[in-house]
Amino acid sequence: MSLELVYLLWSAALAFAYMMAQAAAYRMQSGVKEANSTRDHEPEPNVLTGRATRALRNFQETYPIFIALAVVSVASGRSDSLTHWGAALWFWARVAYLPAYLIGLSPYRSWIWSVSAIGLVLMFSGIVW
Repeated sequence: MSLELVYLLWSAALAFAYMMAQAAAYRMQSGVKEANSTRDHEPEPNVLTGRATRALRNFQETYPIFIALAVVSVASGRSDSLTHWGAALWFWARVAYLPAYLIGLSPYRSWIWSVSAIGLVLMFSGIVW
């Protein structure tokens, strides 16, 4: 299995971790009864729930791009050192991004996001050139 596909596989576990962090923060804030309701009248999120929700949303914004680039690099036979480095940078930066966001590490959180974006650019470059 190519390195890009290995990172793609593990990115599914990472997506689950982001989802569970948001769900846990919401349950800690609102309680199990509210979390199991229809949530027609959700309370304003506290700091942790807001951060977990924004981190999840941010992950969901770049995840489809990573999936597309990983699949195209392998399917087109364009997997190379740029796509390998790009996948690794994106994945490990996204691993670091969640705790950085949850504990409020500014401006480091933005720097970590930038590293993940560079990973996507590297993957794209490796496929195109």
